[in-house]
Amino acid sequence: MCIFCKIANKEIPSKVAYEDEKVLAFYDIEPKAPTHILIIPKVHIQSALEIDDSNSDIVAHIFKVSAQIAKAEGIADGGYRIVTNVGEDGGQSVLHLHFHMLGGRSMQWPPG
Repeated sequence: MCIFCKIANKEIPSKVAYEDEKVLAFYDIEPKAPTHILIIPKVHIQSALEIDDSNSDIVAHIFKVSAQIAKAEGIADGGYRIVTNVGEDGGQSVLHLHFHMLGGRSMQWPPG
């Protein structure tokens, strides 16, 4: 079982920002911005490469709740970034679909 599945199953503690029956959002332990929250589906999906008709609704749900989280965190008005990494070259370090919500400072482009 991957580390994010263990976090979703409450086997590993996390500081929760949002939770419902489909997703868990928690604060990154190594934040790259003043607000850095990881949003994960509770079901295991390895990466964006595995999104298909059977599970694509979870991505829409993640973006729906991300707006709620941004408002609750006070970063909605100033703006924020949501990113997912895919594969080793894309920077994916945990093989469980997750979205980084970064805010609280100006984001640069290109990201690096």
